[in-house]
Amino acid sequence: MKHCLPLLAIPLFLLSSCAPEKNTDTEELTESRAEALAEQKYADSKVIYETNCAACHDSGMAGAPKPGDASEWEKRMAQGFEALVKKSIEGYEGNKGVMPPKGGNENLTENEFRQAVSYMSGQLKPE
Repeated sequence: MKHCLPLLAIPLFLLSSCAPEKNTDTEELTESRAEALAEQKYADSKVIYETNCAACHDSGMAGAPKPGDASEWEKRMAQGFEALVKKSIEGYEGNKGVMPPKGGNENLTENEFRQAVSYMSGQLKPE
């Protein structure tokens, strides 16, 4: 039996060397798909923003931070992304302004708020 083990190792080694090479076409396809998904997420988030948030945030009404205002969003993001989503859903009143619960739209989902906050804070970028 001792002499059989080395003999078994040889075919196993040969079989392992027959493993398929990496398929660069598949990797490129995966990257392409990831880019397409990122572009779609950005587009979806922009639509959510434009139809639900832009009325206040484009003008800075009631202290609403404007999209792309890096200094204002940096201050808010220091609280953490989850805190911003929570304030967006529950509402906020403070020194910096007012945010009505769910931005006044009870039909928006938590995921839609996540997308809108990501879009406004600049975390999502167009490709």
